[in-house]
Amino acid sequence: MLLTQGLKSLLPHVLRRVIRCNRLSISNTSGMAEGYKQANVVILHKSLADDFEKFCRANDGPLPLLYRSQLGDWKCPSLSSDSDIRTDCLQYRIYEHGACTGSLKSLKEYSEQLKDMVTFYLGCSFSFEKAVQNAGIPIRNIEQKCNVSMYKTAVPCYSVSPFCCNLVVTMRPIPESKLNAAVQATAELKEAHGAPIHVGDPGLLGIQDLSKPDYGDPVRLHPGDIPVFWACGVTGVEAVINCKAPLAFTHSPGCMFVTDLKNDSVRSLRGGPQVHCISQDPLHFSIVSAEAAQKIKTLETLIGVDPGERGIIHLQRQDELLKACLAISHARSVLITTGFPTHYTYEPPEENDGPPGALAIAAILQALEKEVAIVTDQRAMDLNKKIIEEAVQLGILKKPIPLLSYQRESADSALKFLCDNGNPGRPRFDHLIAIERAGMAADGNYYNARKVNIKHLVDPIDELFLAAQTIPGVTTTGVGDGGNELGMGKVKDAVKKHIKNGDIIACDVEADFTVVAGVSNWGGYAIACALCILRTCEAHDRYLRKALGFPQLSKRAGWLSALPSVSKEEKLLKTLVRHGVRSGKTASLEMEVDGLPFYNTHSLMIEKLL
Repeated sequence: MLLTQGLKSLLPHVLRRVIRCNRLSISNTSGMAEGYKQANVVILHKSLADDFEKFCRANDGPLPLLYRSQLGDWKCPSLSSDSDIRTDCLQYRIYEHGACTGSLKSLKEYSEQLKDMVTFYLGCSFSFEKAVQNAGIPIRNIEQKCNVSMYKTAVPCYSVSPFCCNLVVTMRPIPESKLNAAVQATAELKEAHGAPIHVGDPGLLGIQDLSKPDYGDPVRLHPGDIPVFWACGVTGVEAVINCKAPLAFTHSPGCMFVTDLKNDSVRSLRGGPQVHCISQDPLHFSIVSAEAAQKIKTLETLIGVDPGERGIIHLQRQDELLKACLAISHARSVLITTGFPTHYTYEPPEENDGPPGALAIAAILQALEKEVAIVTDQRAMDLNKKIIEEAVQLGILKKPIPLLSYQRESADSALKFLCDNGNPGRPRFDHLIAIERAGMAADGNYYNARKVNIKHLVDPIDELFLAAQTIPGVTTTGVGDGGNELGMGKVKDAVKKHIKNGDIIACDVEADFTVVAGVSNWGGYAIACALCILRTCEAHDRYLRKALGFPQLSKRAGWLSALPSVSKEEKLLKTLVRHGVRSGKTASLEMEVDGLPFYNTHSLMIEKLL
């Protein structure tokens, strides 16, 4: 028997010859013939071949098609010079009517049946292991001398009848400090499944226990390791099982066909995809291209100017806009709140900073086909209903948004509002956004910038943000321009130190992400633009759909048309003025927000962001 260490350096044709002679006692080909592509194998009757190829094309993350054989051909000339698929995998499985009926070292006894069958060679993650190691990242299963862990997920593939199944993934523990390097080392290796499709808590994929893989061996995580999941070619095995073909063959998971093709060389890591943490409970990271991330950072810089000279530069935290929008991008259902009744002597007391930004966010969320609702003060329901109706008429919104109010009736009112029957395991919303919403100070009161207590005009919507901190998977964003807005508790120390009256007015309730802008509406516009950037980012879109199905770029025009424009925002501001909603700083019913003229200030900012 050959020593495992020596197999790493064997040339593929030599390794196949050794496998063909049945002279190996190893259980998998991970780490073998380093630097060469390996392949999953699926062998199906000719009547199923065309549909299976379509299934692979529709799910090219788990099933990157390297080669489809001719009918009855045991060779694959574009992958290897002297191979025989009947003998050149370590082990095979036979499936009859969807049931695995045995494991085999050779398929020669089925040579007659194979004449009516077609072989599919599909890319394998073993092919990228050398590139990952070259980036200075340990491969734990190789260290632990075992097969990689493979798991069935709850994520459905794109179906092509008769093939339908859930995605199968491999998991490799990666040190948190090496996540960026791992993604960048694999992103370009499309024929080896490309970049990961999930980084973080396995429960988000429907995997209950990492110690019990469905295929392969359990692999131990070291302290500081993060579970990272790649799409896996064993998805093809699940498709074979579910289609219940009378007869089919596959490789045994981990026992790959080793090709003569060298792995693609990985280009410089600079400018590759980036990994960002968007949730601690459950632990969840997202992926975005460097180009898209830089655009969003530019948006953050643009809105960070301080026309009111309030000192907001001291409240700004780098990349908060990016992280907030990554979290929102992953959300299925979003709850937005706005409303700052700073003009307590007028009716209505609301200012006009906040609602335009909230509607800009709502419009892009509608275009992205997410569920969206707005929660506001009970006393302001009629006003907000009219504003939403007119926003639909103006073409800002595609359809009306559900309008909700919240009142505290018991200790668990917030939990019951946010979750079905108050069950934290069934949240109605994945993300909460507060934009220019009066925030509760440390003494339980609500203050405008002039430190006037306006608590009598504010419903306790802060309680929803506090409750969200206790619900796994629900994240929050606060958008503000002065430090007294809901969510700004994350920067309250800076507010108290640098903002006028900050020691009294500072909001005490924090959000996971804090977007600070010169005018809060600008923060809303920037979020809308950033969400559009993310959805048109190939790396992020692939990560969202788990490398299944197809990019939805045909919808791009609809996303762009949902963005704020000077024309739409001008009409909306006129609507607010008509309803008596005033400028925050001056209480003027003119075309201004926060004392700044719409024309050549707000209109210019919108153009810059676009």
